[in-house]
Amino acid sequence: MLDDIAQAVLAREEVIKYLRAGERGEGARERVEGYLDEMRTTQRHQLYRALQHPLYPILRKIERKHEQLHHVVAATSSHRVVYASNHKSHTDYLIEPLVLDDNGIRPPLIAAGINLFGGPLGLIHRYVTGAIPIRRATKDPAYLITLKAYIAEMMKKHDLFFYPEGGRSYSGELKPAKTGLMHAALTAGCPDLVIIPTAIAYDLVLEDRILSRQRVKKQQRPFARELAEMVRYAVGYRSRAFVTFGAPIPATDYDPHSKSDVLALTRLVGARIGAQYKVLPTAVVAAAMRPSMARRDLEERIDAIIEELSARHANLGVSSGKQAVDEAAESLETRGIIVLERGRFRVRERTVLRYYARTIEHLLTTPGRTH
Repeated sequence: MLDDIAQAVLAREEVIKYLRAGERGEGARERVEGYLDEMRTTQRHQLYRALQHPLYPILRKIERKHEQLHHVVAATSSHRVVYASNHKSHTDYLIEPLVLDDNGIRPPLIAAGINLFGGPLGLIHRYVTGAIPIRRATKDPAYLITLKAYIAEMMKKHDLFFYPEGGRSYSGELKPAKTGLMHAALTAGCPDLVIIPTAIAYDLVLEDRILSRQRVKKQQRPFARELAEMVRYAVGYRSRAFVTFGAPIPATDYDPHSKSDVLALTRLVGARIGAQYKVLPTAVVAAAMRPSMARRDLEERIDAIIEELSARHANLGVSSGKQAVDEAAESLETRGIIVLERGRFRVRERTVLRYYARTIEHLLTTPGRTH
């Protein structure tokens, strides 16, 4: 039996038009209903908050910090909100919603890759956190129409948190934003809808080695295998996570039926995310580092980078080369990425260091090749 959301989706004009086009018949309807059953999600907030306890072994290693939360407080008081964030790590799904929950902000639904929905974690996502499984590589028109319609209907009662890059950045750099879920949000028809650009940055990303060695995602690996690797690399891992919220962008200024409007909004959100991305010591050390450098030379190169970033009004989390080396060198050494030998820093994991350097390439006018 179809629930209210499923019935509302099937009653939407675009779904009706799709089912009627070309006499697709019952086969198409069955596929749509199958996708609806897959997407069905429930959010139980009290259980959602309790998740912090079983996940404590991971969460205790990451210090959560937020910036410009006043944008969220003001927006959620009178608007339906869509959070659009860059995507660095599987821990994003934990950190960003918990930053909202820590501060009494109503929890949004989360659009997450379908690979996260296997086993016990999948049950938690489906029945507790309110996560919607996304088949990112699917080109089936029935799926795409159903997904957009489902998102639009769910947004009549819930906020939404999604990652317009479509997946984690394997290279470290910000990826171009995709328009699919942004278009779905606009078609919800919420008269008070706003988009809040959200940027997350880590001193160290838990999966840095896993991601950097691939650089480009070639295939979807089983999440259980990725999780096992993350647990292995979590030994000795410590990091801060900065979640920065931008000024709300009114969605009413954009026509959901105009491809150029949807694209313009998506690009604007992507640019805002990039501009407010927190520049942390590990990133500037990585950007300045060469295969072998004396500390003084490294500090001078970092000072030049910081000067350029400051001129571009970047969201700086470091003010000098000395501070950057003081705060980042030990953690990069502990991680086995660089090593200090006879008074000189040397690179041990070139691909990982390049991964961190690329996280701020979009903020530099002349990013140089590192290491």
